[in-house]
Amino acid sequence: MDRRLFLAGAATVTGLAAARVPASAQSPLLTVTTRQIEVGRRGATVFGVAGANGRHGILAREGDRFSGALLNATAEPLVMHWHGQIYAPAEQDRARTGGGELAPGQSDLHDFRLTPGTHWMHSHTLTEQQLLAAPMVTREKDAGDVQDVIVMLHDFSFRPPAELLAGLGGVNAHSGHAGHGATPAAPAQAGGQGAHAGHGMQHGGANHSAMGHGAGQPHANDIQYDAFLANDRTLEDPEVVRVERGSKLRLRIINGATATAFFIDTGAVTARCIAVDGSPCQPHPGRRFPLAQGQRIDLVLDIPASGGAFPIFAQVEAERMLTGIILATAGATVRKYSAKSEHVAKHTDLSLDLALRAVHPLPTRAPSRIEHIMLGEGPNYRWTINGAIHGEHKPILAKVGERIEFMFMNPTTMMHPMHIHGHHFQVVGSRSGRFSGPVRDTVIVPPHTPVMVAIDFDKPGSWYLHCHHLYHMATGMMTEVVVS
Repeated sequence: MDRRLFLAGAATVTGLAAARVPASAQSPLLTVTTRQIEVGRRGATVFGVAGANGRHGILAREGDRFSGALLNATAEPLVMHWHGQIYAPAEQDRARTGGGELAPGQSDLHDFRLTPGTHWMHSHTLTEQQLLAAPMVTREKDAGDVQDVIVMLHDFSFRPPAELLAGLGGVNAHSGHAGHGATPAAPAQAGGQGAHAGHGMQHGGANHSAMGHGAGQPHANDIQYDAFLANDRTLEDPEVVRVERGSKLRLRIINGATATAFFIDTGAVTARCIAVDGSPCQPHPGRRFPLAQGQRIDLVLDIPASGGAFPIFAQVEAERMLTGIILATAGATVRKYSAKSEHVAKHTDLSLDLALRAVHPLPTRAPSRIEHIMLGEGPNYRWTINGAIHGEHKPILAKVGERIEFMFMNPTTMMHPMHIHGHHFQVVGSRSGRFSGPVRDTVIVPPHTPVMVAIDFDKPGSWYLHCHHLYHMATGMMTEVVVS
């Protein structure tokens, strides 16, 4: 390969151009398994997705196909979603109505053209909390000979996700994906923190008073996590990526967290945002960028000719907690960094999308209609779309070739990163009016802020539309768009 890649402590990941596996081959293209990591000097058993070469996730080149078998080598039923892969046929993504589960020891066969850009794969069940996720990156033909650095962010708890959900007061209402009682995670030990408990005031079933939130006030982070990870590591022992003086590199950052949004902070180095959710945008300079659950951002950085060590931080929304990696030139001194910022981060909002402009916006034409999508919050940690939880929902109907604009309305107290399967959309409006924003597949919908997106439906199928806060989705905030 004509460049270097750093990911999760490994030098490279699967290159499909050299590792394409026919469906008849015995060796699977991807194997979902369990693995051991260390978090805060404690061992943890989590999930992993290993390529044919044993490394984590997929790296391909534009034009490659995802062709081969996915093997479930765990004891858990598997519902895998190919996030951002708009060329994946509906029937090759189990995260759909009637998709079912891949039983332990069984394989699914796949064959579809990979979507260029920074995408990822993940479980569509609570097992995503246990790191059942991996990059699915396809380098663009025009990416150039630059160093790529892939960073996957996670929120981590030693407690199993079912226990975290119970601590929020919620019930798994994700019809068809419930169950999954077994867990690979290590048992909770003294000092492990899960969902907030023991606090008097409850709002929507979650114990928000622990975070200092009054009733009805916007808030974030209703789970207290043990750690926040960047490529499986904390800032106590971060990944150090070697870079060259005066070089250019591309950060491909994936927010694989289940309940946590971050702000990406490039510190002393000004970055240029050149893509979001795998879709190119006009270069936009900055040093701090919001990144909600499920979103991705590609940042180009110029390493100073003088060299040095350059931390890339991810700060938890509305908190001081940090994770991240360190970029360092040869011979640079890498010091220890605190896992807490001096300042509390603000809440995520739509400011980045208001500033970005897509390289390939949707063609100009009027939508056939506007669908109003009301996001709701009820007692006992019940999160809804248009007043219903998944399983009680009324599907949104569309036709192939139709453009529909979705107007997300959020009267709730939390931000919702809204994601649709199988399609990209363009962000085209908010409180400030109409604008021609970026092309995405996951959009931040802040509290009390309307957000409009335009979608061209180009293929039939049943496509989930849901909040990418895992526990909101699990307790009901999911519907489907049926395209015929």
